[in-house]
Amino acid sequence: MSIADAFANIAVAFSQVGLGPYQAAIAHWPGTPVYDDGGSISEPGLPIELECMAQVDAATQAMRAEVGYVGTDVALLVLCSTLDGQLDTDATVEVTAGPNAGTYSVQSVSKDPMGSHWLCRGRAA
Repeated sequence: MSIADAFANIAVAFSQVGLGPYQAAIAHWPGTPVYDDGGSISEPGLPIELECMAQVDAATQAMRAEVGYVGTDVALLVLCSTLDGQLDTDATVEVTAGPNAGTYSVQSVSKDPMGSHWLCRGRAA
């Protein structure tokens, strides 16, 4: 077990008993459409939904300096070990519980240096 996994396990355990900042969440992607020869969508693609745990926090100074930042953007911290996949800017993250419950579009995403969580700039969707 890596240090990042150990940190995530501790964070999940504390959060599940109400003592941590992470809440149940679902990462959503629209799916990949299939196009016919004329360029029309013939099949919309299957949406993807993956459970995870996320924390909503104030935007970081680095996020505030990003092109496209607006004053209502937030920091979304998604524990990597709770998400079976990679986050990208095609995703939305639906925080399903807690004081900041809601759906956020992912505006930018990176991993923290330890690799324990995705650090995203989110915008209420």
